Amino acid sequence: MIYDLTLTELISYFDDINEKKFRAIQVFEWLYKKRVKSFQEMTNIKKDLLLKLASDFTFPTLKLVDKQVSKDGTTKYLFELEDKNTIEVVLMKYQWGNSLCITTQVGCNIGCAFCASGLLGKFRDLSAGEIVLQVMKVEEIEDLRISNIVIMGIGEPFDNYNNTMKAIKILNHPKGFEIGARHITVSTSGIVPRIYDFALEPFQVNLAISLHAPNDSLRNELMKINKVYNLDELIKACKDYINKTNRRITFEYILLDGVNDSSMHANQLSDLIRGMNAYVNLIPYNEVSEFKYKRTEKENALKFYDILKKRGINVTLRQEKGIDIFAACGQLRSKNM
Repeated sequence: MIYDLTLTELISYFDDINEKKFRAIQVFEWLYKKRVKSFQEMTNIKKDLLLKLASDFTFPTLKLVDKQVSKDGTTKYLFELEDKNTIEVVLMKYQWGNSLCITTQVGCNIGCAFCASGLLGKFRDLSAGEIVLQVMKVEEIEDLRISNIVIMGIGEPFDNYNNTMKAIKILNHPKGFEIGARHITVSTSGIVPRIYDFALEPFQVNLAISLHAPNDSLRNELMKINKVYNLDELIKACKDYINKTNRRITFEYILLDGVNDSSMHANQLSDLIRGMNAYVNLIPYNEVSEFKYKRTEKENALKFYDILKKRGINVTLRQEKGIDIFAACGQLRSKNM
């Protein structure tokens, strides 16, 4: 599909067919600035080139299957892809702008013990264009501009690394969506080799690590990825990322009642990340019917927060959004509810 190409790749394609670079830039701007729905609408492109583009590329869209609006204004969309697979995307509105949580895979292979997204496993990766189209489609439906992107929907972005990076380049490019790199956050469960790769990328996109446990035995139980890349390896990669980029990491930590929310766990977490340019985002658990885990009581969550704070850890307690429509963290699962 045409949306799979970054501007650099589109310029290379035009060079291969003996067309000028400026033509590629024109097409790119038609796609992302003017948001045309077909090649025929590109009125300053010669007819024979339009026919060539139409023969070489598809011009797809996403089909809206369902839309649910939470009492807090959060909106969840169920989109159908060209192959009839479905994905979910979540729009969160804040005073400072509109944030979109987007998806990188149909299903998920990581299989975290508390997350609905991995219940069916991974069917396939999304292409860069399918990732980009999520932003385009929500902007079209709601007639608004997305100011922030969180790549934390269904799937593990670093398990679909190349397509995720290509999508980020399109979203960030001044001739694309022009979303600032610092307004884009990508989350990983801890695929260590890709963290090292990400540290070398030429943009200042934020990195979030889904941690959820402060020791290996518990993290092995909650996140099977830890059996491949343990905490020592993960923290080493995170420190390398911080040293190379001088950017802060976010550690996401879902609080599970009686599992990872004790004073002991708070102290272990403090010891694990102390001295790093990082902060902890504590997340109230959003219960999933298939799993045994329960939400930590607010009093215990605040106690956990206080311990981290007193031990010099930068920490926030996430504001809940979309829980009543199963749009909150860990609840996305690619189906019509």
